[in-house]
Amino acid sequence: MSRYRFIEAQQRQYPVRLLCHVLGVPASGYYAWQQGQQHAGSQQSPAWEEALVKVFGRHKRRYGTRRLQVALRRKGYRVGRQRLRVAMRRRGLHALQPKAYTPRTTDSTHGLRCAPNRLLLQPKPTVANQVWVSDITYLPLANGAWAYLCAFQDVASKQVVGWQVGATMPEELVTAALQRAFWAQPPAPGLLVHSDRGGQYCGKAYRQLLHDHQAVRSQSRRGDCYDNAQAESLWSRLKTEVLELRERPVFADLADAQTSVADYFDYYNHERLHSSIDYQTPYHTHQHLLQLNALNCPA
Repeated sequence: MSRYRFIEAQQRQYPVRLLCHVLGVPASGYYAWQQGQQHAGSQQSPAWEEALVKVFGRHKRRYGTRRLQVALRRKGYRVGRQRLRVAMRRRGLHALQPKAYTPRTTDSTHGLRCAPNRLLLQPKPTVANQVWVSDITYLPLANGAWAYLCAFQDVASKQVVGWQVGATMPEELVTAALQRAFWAQPPAPGLLVHSDRGGQYCGKAYRQLLHDHQAVRSQSRRGDCYDNAQAESLWSRLKTEVLELRERPVFADLADAQTSVADYFDYYNHERLHSSIDYQTPYHTHQHLLQLNALNCPA
């Protein structure tokens, strides 16, 4: 909600000038906005603008002008991004702004043997279930504690194929997420599974699970925070598009974190358009790549 809309909603209970002072906006600016709203309301909005409001609301502020433009085009409305900006500004619609990717390295002083970075030898994958990447992130809880999320994502389609949220982050957090990925997407032999150098990705159970499915382990180079950038960027997107919508940027408890992550990944895979895959959804792209692979495989 924009500050002007908040003032409009509260003006029956508090003086407008007091609200403007508290929110740090000029009263003249509010009255000018109010007049513009009244003028806009007296004119019938074009159909594309009504569609814009619906799409923006459906995706809970997660779409900026690029994705909005694509979504409206698929509904039959060809609108430039500048017109979208003007309409959004007029209606007080503000998209979420993802935080910049902050590179970081993982403490790998666990003494366990890491695998080499086999991604360095790989061309960019064009087949589903050819390369998966994984990472662990912290999820803040309202009581000041943390929950932990591990996910595996297909590099070619961007689909999140398996994940797990837990109260701690032992090796079982990773193996549970990986097992869910194998159940959902049984891979062909030779799947490359890449991660950072965390100790959970070096444990015996994790390595055995990969071996049982004829998958190959790969890990980032020491001190190179960009080797697992795709998995890291998923966390930035999730935390922005889930937590920034809340009154406080935390999950209520572990159950809330588990439910919220499940809902978000369902949305992420099946509804969210991704620019890196030609503004398709990960699920659609994943299925398309699987079909192409089946057609290209010799009988």
